[in-house]
Amino acid sequence: MFKNKVAIVTGGANGIGKCIAEEFRRNGATVCVIDKAEGDHFVGDISDKTVLERFAAEVIAKHGHIDYLVNNALPLMKGIDECSYEEFQYALAVGVTAPFYLSKLFAPNFNKGGSIINISSSRDRMSQPQTESYTAAKGGIAALTHALAVSFAGKVRVNSISPGLIDTSYKVYEGPDAYQQPCGRVGNPLDIANMVMFLCSDKAGFITGENICIDGGMTKLMIYHGDNGWELK
Repeated sequence: MFKNKVAIVTGGANGIGKCIAEEFRRNGATVCVIDKAEGDHFVGDISDKTVLERFAAEVIAKHGHIDYLVNNALPLMKGIDECSYEEFQYALAVGVTAPFYLSKLFAPNFNKGGSIINISSSRDRMSQPQTESYTAAKGGIAALTHALAVSFAGKVRVNSISPGLIDTSYKVYEGPDAYQQPCGRVGNPLDIANMVMFLCSDKAGFITGENICIDGGMTKLMIYHGDNGWELK
């Protein structure tokens, strides 16, 4: 499906990003990964402006163009009690600034029909305590998505995906961990990678500026004390 296409995946060495990269390759694309983890890819911290510039220059020198940019790298998660100013800034640099700057760096080099996919989180609309740095970054990238979609209109489609609970080890859960999701199970990386493949395909040619939540229906479940066995303690 993606023969002769070039895909960029940030944070593509492990977890959801690794699965996305593998699915692109399985469908014929050339994949360029950047990640902090050591491996057979561009190794670097995307919070660093110069790292982003070197990575983009290397990709364009080697391939001449790109077709897909998947901003997947994971921001730091720390809460208001413990998160320092510097750590909060770092989370935003990884989660919002780097996706913006990579989109800007690659803007002249996208083939027509290109696509940017930003990986947000269901935490862009709901929270647990002490998650401010991660939640702010994920909310920021969700909003950045529709802004980029308007700016790139006619050249690049831009969408975001908001995963819910995803177990990157593909563990099969039973009991409440599974059944609290209306779909009856915990998600896995392929649930996200499959949507990335769809949004980058011609089948999604009329979709841009959207945020698609893939969480087994969890964010649609109204929870009240005493309802369906839920209790506030």
